[in-house]
Amino acid sequence: MKRRSFFEKAGMLAGSVLVSSPILAGNKASGSVLKVAHITDVHIRPEENVPVRAIEWLEKVKQHQPDFFLNGGDTINDAAYQGVSRARTLEQWQAWDQFREKISDYDVFSCIGNHDPWWDVPSKEDEMYGKPYVVKRLGIPSPYYSFDKGNWHFIILDGNHEGISLGVEQMKWLENDLDSLAHGTPTLVMSHFPITSITNDLVGGQHKDHKELKDLFFKHKDKVKVCLSGHQHLLDRAWYNGVHYFCNGSLSGFWWGDGDEQSAGKQYYLETPPGYAILELFENGDVTNTYYPLP
Repeated sequence: MKRRSFFEKAGMLAGSVLVSSPILAGNKASGSVLKVAHITDVHIRPEENVPVRAIEWLEKVKQHQPDFFLNGGDTINDAAYQGVSRARTLEQWQAWDQFREKISDYDVFSCIGNHDPWWDVPSKEDEMYGKPYVVKRLGIPSPYYSFDKGNWHFIILDGNHEGISLGVEQMKWLENDLDSLAHGTPTLVMSHFPITSITNDLVGGQHKDHKELKDLFFKHKDKVKVCLSGHQHLLDRAWYNGVHYFCNGSLSGFWWGDGDEQSAGKQYYLETPPGYAILELFENGDVTNTYYPLP
């Protein structure tokens, strides 16, 4: 998408100043029960030594000894544009397989990014067409799903519907999933696209159904604590109605390139360096989200 210059949105918490040290956001309490690595927008591809570079950075993530990984989508560089071939799609997924092998001893829970599905297929009956193939390659149960770790509940959404939304069926599923939880169950929601973000004013990309989601989260304010996203390649955070909205920067930075005239540094996208986040999730629902710039 076309990118423009950034300004803060009134009434929200702007992302921290980007420095070489880790960037911390959220509330910290005692009794951390889960440490989670959030990587997003890996955009892996075979050329320019990207798999080797990505794996080198992955080793830095592993040094934190997370309990598991959340992968925020746009796992491969791009299969969604018109004219992308079968061979090109396959070689990108093969590069992901190399990367994934390095964390084969970890659970990796992924969501589908807008660049992941191959759409320009001669027949919709082709096994590689669309989301089902992405689900298979990522090793996830379906385009959207939920699971439990510790005393936390995790919901993985698929915003790849018209205008960046969940659609009627998934929205109903989400309502039912939240209704089924015991009162006070701390819950993290991960989506590829931000549900509420500051950088939407800069680059777009936010869920169009954010008002319905806001209302649903307020109904379940005893449960929903965190909304985690990527897509923007920009770092921001917001807080509203008791929910932390963390949009973390991308592992690929400027899509593995050096940047352009608007980049604040090498490999930066605008003012955000490539990086990853480590989240600490506490029994009482508190959370920290620490962004670690790379390299």
